[in-house]
Amino acid sequence: MNKIMVAGTALVFGAGLMASTAVVAQETSWLRKGDQVIAVVDGADGLTCTRVSDGFEMCHGMEKQADGTWAGPNMKHPDMPKFLTFDGTVIMTSKQLKIEGCMVGGAICDAEVWEINN
Repeated sequence: MNKIMVAGTALVFGAGLMASTAVVAQETSWLRKGDQVIAVVDGADGLTCTRVSDGFEMCHGMEKQADGTWAGPNMKHPDMPKFLTFDGTVIMTSKQLKIEGCMVGGAICDAEVWEINN
């Protein structure tokens, strides 16, 4: 009986270990305004978008939605004061990424479309 319990415990522990390491971050590279390279990472902490040249993080921890988009409240615009945050939405296709940020309860929004960086 003890051997069965030990084997069962090892099996459960091993399955848990495999599940915890199953999340693999996927990174894609996009062009903003034609010359700014943005690294977009889909990882364990959600979606992040970071300008490669200076490390400015435009979106952080955005959560995947049921419709395949990403959304979250921690979006920043690189051309605005750094203390401002926006409610953001990201929609990705194989060739384009649309990123939108809104404030004042969605009354003021701005969006950009980025091209894939090959």
